Amino acid sequence: MGAPEPNDDAQALEGELLYWVAFDTPQYDSGGNGPYRKAQIWGRYLRTESEPEA
Repeated sequence: MGAPEPNDDAQALEGELLYWVAFDTPQYDSGGNGPYRKAQIWGRYLRTESEPEA
């Protein structure tokens, strides 16, 4: 959905990027808001499908 963008938030890690993600099925956030069809996600919260959750 576009190139990653620098994350300028004060809590971002140095060099952390923001990514636009389109979901296969609409998703809700941890607060129950949504459903969202796409979102801008901080790089630290992304993982490949083959990686186990920490």
